[in-house]
Amino acid sequence: MSQQLGGQPIIILREGTTRNRGEEAQASNIAAAKAVATAVRSTLGPKGMDKMLIDGMGDIVITNDGATILKEMDIEHPAAKMMIEIAKTQDDEVGDGTTSAVVIAGELLKQAEGLLQSHVHPTVIAEGYRQAAVKSQEILAGIAIAVQPADTAMLEKVAETAISGKGAEAYKKLLCAMVVKAVSSIADPDGTVDIKHINVQKKVGGAVEDTVLIEGMVLDKERANPGMPKKVKDAKILLLNAAVEFKKTEVSAEINISRPEQLQAFLDEEAQMVHALAEKIIASGATVLFCQKGIDDLAQHYLTKAGILAVRRVKKSDMENLARATGAALVNSIDAISPSDLGTAGLVEEKKFSGEEMIMVAQCKNPKAVSIIIRGGSDHVIDEIERALHDALMVVSVVVKDKKIVAGGGAPETELALQLRHYASTIGGRIQLAIEAFASAMDVIPRALAENAGLDPINLLVAIRAEHESGHRTFGLDVYAGKPVDMLKAGVVEPLRVKTQAITSATEAAVMILRIDDVISSSKSSAPHGGMPPGGMGQMPPGMGDY
Repeated sequence: MSQQLGGQPIIILREGTTRNRGEEAQASNIAAAKAVATAVRSTLGPKGMDKMLIDGMGDIVITNDGATILKEMDIEHPAAKMMIEIAKTQDDEVGDGTTSAVVIAGELLKQAEGLLQSHVHPTVIAEGYRQAAVKSQEILAGIAIAVQPADTAMLEKVAETAISGKGAEAYKKLLCAMVVKAVSSIADPDGTVDIKHINVQKKVGGAVEDTVLIEGMVLDKERANPGMPKKVKDAKILLLNAAVEFKKTEVSAEINISRPEQLQAFLDEEAQMVHALAEKIIASGATVLFCQKGIDDLAQHYLTKAGILAVRRVKKSDMENLARATGAALVNSIDAISPSDLGTAGLVEEKKFSGEEMIMVAQCKNPKAVSIIIRGGSDHVIDEIERALHDALMVVSVVVKDKKIVAGGGAPETELALQLRHYASTIGGRIQLAIEAFASAMDVIPRALAENAGLDPINLLVAIRAEHESGHRTFGLDVYAGKPVDMLKAGVVEPLRVKTQAITSATEAAVMILRIDDVISSSKSSAPHGGMPPGGMGQMPPGMGDY
């Protein structure tokens, strides 16, 4: 980048810096964003295809989860990276609809391209898109359907829609019932659901049908001592955040021992202190101990003799979930233990899964933390089941919190397109063109669903539009029947927030990309001044090294 001053160029950017301006910069950014949208578009819907991703280490991921695909793709272009941010936000907020959000953003930019070629200014398009996004939120709120958290049948349908099209679809009845039960168990009275209280463990072996929901916790741990009982029924559980071992001094101390019996007395005293700690735990009446810190070998011996099952070095997050599952209080000092701090569980057992020991804390009364053990024939199967479960858990938790759903199958997008076109006709000037372009972009969802199912997208889009023109707001595309169907009756439903978040994120990204008219890329940093040339040692004069 340089400016002329009296015929002499003034260099203000480092040599090697590239700059794209105006239409060239816009075209490059839009093309990159559209390429990302195209990459995931074929995964949309229950008949979407999967992607196989192989990283530099040779690790393979097979999935059709939009967020996972974009996360695993090694993307360099800055505009394309902004599309990945949409997927990440969508995944963090609602767990599903990542592909829809990216595809809508790509289509908004594609529609904007036509307007740019007609010399509509990017600022006008951005303003129109923002107005259309605000109006879309109003329209979606108007077509949303209220649902109660106690309506388990509807919640299962929400989970089923999220799982459809993923590798777990064949097992959706089993998984959906499990998801709804898990979310209902951990929901707080105000409807807040934090899915970190659902502990998902993956164990290769068995079949997917062997996946189970444990009303309690499963820890990837084993007993502290093999002599401890493997199974404890009607367990009284103590959760301890203190080491059951000889306490070392806080400050540096030196003990002078002059006779052997003094050393023995010192060791006996140390053992006596550990024994006293163990006795306090035994006296509490606990039959199972989960300790966040270490348990001394001698303490293990006393606990084993007392028939207590102890587990040491349990993660903080697992301790918190154990407290929610069993009703126990986290105790920070052995001296402060009281029987009222103990929790209960119908069964605590060490079981072997795929050759590895795990501790199961099951049959808890009204557990506020639960566990799901995923089984399957291979790592790839289990990973895809886990991704499907994560999406289903997230969407059900969103519905429990918001209590609002919309029909699926492209029904909300078709209704948006219809109402936005009417809205555009009430707005004058060039902004009307941008709002109409936004409305046209909404049609990409039903069109992509039809394309991925091998159906005729144009005929089906016309048929769905005709139903919506007649006032049938919940009609969408049934990819199995190949015709418009009432999605609400068919049980294809999604959380309202999946749609509102997707449109918000897609609009923000599209507007941001449209407003960029200059891309300045710095050159890769060369060697420090006075160091080796950029070519390094490898650049020898001609003739050198030719043997």
